[in-house]
Amino acid sequence: MIDNLKKILNEDQDPKAIEKITAKLENLLMSNEEVGYIAVHKKPAVTILPDSIVVTNKRIILCKPKNLGLSMEFVDYDWDDIAASFVKEGILGADFTFNTKSDLTHTVDYLPKNQARKLYTYAKEQLDLLKNPILNATPTVQESVVKEDENLNQVQIEEVEEMETEEVTSFAEIVPVSNYTSFEEPKVEAPTTSSERKLSELSQDELFEKLQNYKKLLDNGLIMQGEYDNYKKEILSYM
Repeated sequence: MIDNLKKILNEDQDPKAIEKITAKLENLLMSNEEVGYIAVHKKPAVTILPDSIVVTNKRIILCKPKNLGLSMEFVDYDWDDIAASFVKEGILGADFTFNTKSDLTHTVDYLPKNQARKLYTYAKEQLDLLKNPILNATPTVQESVVKEDENLNQVQIEEVEEMETEEVTSFAEIVPVSNYTSFEEPKVEAPTTSSERKLSELSQDELFEKLQNYKKLLDNGLIMQGEYDNYKKEILSYM
């Protein structure tokens, strides 16, 4: 946390005040949550216990000292709940205001103008990311790992589906075998006896008629697909 102080501090902020706030926040930040900016209340008179507002990549946190600085009250709002943010500059400083989607309005006044501008800029960037996540969002390392896991799971699912398809296909080939046993007599009647004329002796019309007869036997379930394919191949070789 303290390593990020140089990025947060500017000429209008008290380093000691920022260090106290970051020390309080250290146990409140979620995983992959980073502090983007901290703005500190600065009234014209001396402010012993200033309020502050912290913006992270996940939420806005309002920090208010209590009990003479012995405790701190934190109120946070996720960026998903923020509808808009505004900055109003005056003579003695600037006001930073944000509205929630539930029509709540929060204002932090007496902020140094430079801090208020940076606060508004960071808030605007976060709200833009929510509106255009595809164009502006940069994938983190964790998101990349999740995507790789999803792609791996998808490949595994496709492999399982292919295996299941192969099993179903094999099962479909077995079914006609069981049905074929009850039609052994019609198979004997198929034109395969030696008394028939050879295919080489038949005319084109006779070969075509013979192929049609085999097709009818196949449609009626009297012969298997494999047998029909063999007959068809043999007849076509003479046509």
